[in-house]
Amino acid sequence: MRFLHTEDEGKEVTYEDAFLVPQYSEVRSRMDVDITPPDETGATIPIVVANMTSAAGKRMAETVTRRGGLVMLTQDMPLEKIKEVVMYLKTRHPVFETPVVLEESESVQTALNLVHKRSHGGIVIVDKENKPVGIFTETDAKGKDRFTPLKNVMATDIISSGENTTPEEAFEKLYQSHVSLLPIIKNSGELLGVMTKEGAVRSKIYKPALNTKSEFITAVAMGVSNGTEERAKALMDMGVDIFMVDTAHGHSKRLIDAVKTVRHTIGKDKIIYAGTVVTAQGVEDLVNAGANIVKVGIGSGGSCITRVATGNGRPQLSATIECSKQARRMGAHIWADGGIRQPRDLALAIAAGAASTMFATIFVGTHESPGDIQRDEDGNLYKVNFGMASGRAVRERFKDQKPIDLAMRQYFEEGISEGKIYLKEGTTGVEDIIDRLVAGLRSAMSYAGATNLNEFHEKAIIGIQTNAALKEGEPLLEH
Repeated sequence: MRFLHTEDEGKEVTYEDAFLVPQYSEVRSRMDVDITPPDETGATIPIVVANMTSAAGKRMAETVTRRGGLVMLTQDMPLEKIKEVVMYLKTRHPVFETPVVLEESESVQTALNLVHKRSHGGIVIVDKENKPVGIFTETDAKGKDRFTPLKNVMATDIISSGENTTPEEAFEKLYQSHVSLLPIIKNSGELLGVMTKEGAVRSKIYKPALNTKSEFITAVAMGVSNGTEERAKALMDMGVDIFMVDTAHGHSKRLIDAVKTVRHTIGKDKIIYAGTVVTAQGVEDLVNAGANIVKVGIGSGGSCITRVATGNGRPQLSATIECSKQARRMGAHIWADGGIRQPRDLALAIAAGAASTMFATIFVGTHESPGDIQRDEDGNLYKVNFGMASGRAVRERFKDQKPIDLAMRQYFEEGISEGKIYLKEGTTGVEDIIDRLVAGLRSAMSYAGATNLNEFHEKAIIGIQTNAALKEGEPLLEH
């Protein structure tokens, strides 16, 4: 990439300060561009959900990985739980979604507690042999006692399809039958998964992120506390594909030593993702320690108050540009973490040299995030969000410590402890957000005449703008 004006090269800028200059293009369609990250992780879109407890869980991991992205399971999750989630992900179907399932003897209240765990809003009701006998939606509960068995309220005229059903066939059956959820049945009659019309279309647009065994790629974070070697060994035994070594200030001896330990433990073939840094020297030191990919971004996260509290950090676009140059010189890669609020920001991060981008806060307000759906006094749906350096996260991470030691740790929190993130109409599912981000990136690449991410970085021309210029580009109507 290059700046439109050379005098802007030394300025410290972030995404809202910048714009991409349109260029001559021979790209005929946005679907002609390849958005596979060049980092050799196996991802097929440059989107990673960060290791934040309120964002990254098994539902999020299954959904995002099926569409080609990655999800970093948090270091705060016990090893037993991580093993459960990793095994779950490795057995998911690459096309068919895993539905919420209940037996017909369960109550309406139980179903209402679970129905928002998936964005399609349906629960498959099965018999004792795991064979579908009905579908439940929130509408079925209207006017019904909450203790009523599901067999008395569920829709029983279900349409299903076999395990060899293609996305095209599933879409056609859903379209013709005017139903929203299609159970997919094994040859034995047992439930395999479900398809929706949206899911069928997305299966044609996206490719799942699979490892060499055709399993969903799994990625797990670890901190820099004692037991790094033992945790790395345990994750290796689980078959984890990507190892994240993470702390708020990644350019530190503790993290560098931890990366060296993990690399020695897992060997040279597995991917290590480490951070966080914002300088070329930080990248160099982590890559030399054994990292394949470096996390870039301090203080730009939606739940982070590091810059406000400490003054430390760096504008994200400048950090990405400098760090990506260093990583490329060393045959490594960076992921830009934080500061991305709009599709344009993702495009700028990739143009600046990032192989992929990380998100957390904007994915919390979806059905797939780990938290339970809650309603405010007006009936609006929301989920609770908190940062990984917040008092809440610190309390959970170090709950086994002495009360006085825990209190001292909480004294230095650098994240928002708790806030509400509402589910917005049109983006209540994480796939809705992915669609919007990917569509923006594809369009940006076509404007630059680029057919893949490396070419986009090579061709990109970035200009620096005023706040008025940024506002000029915003639509007058809400979107």
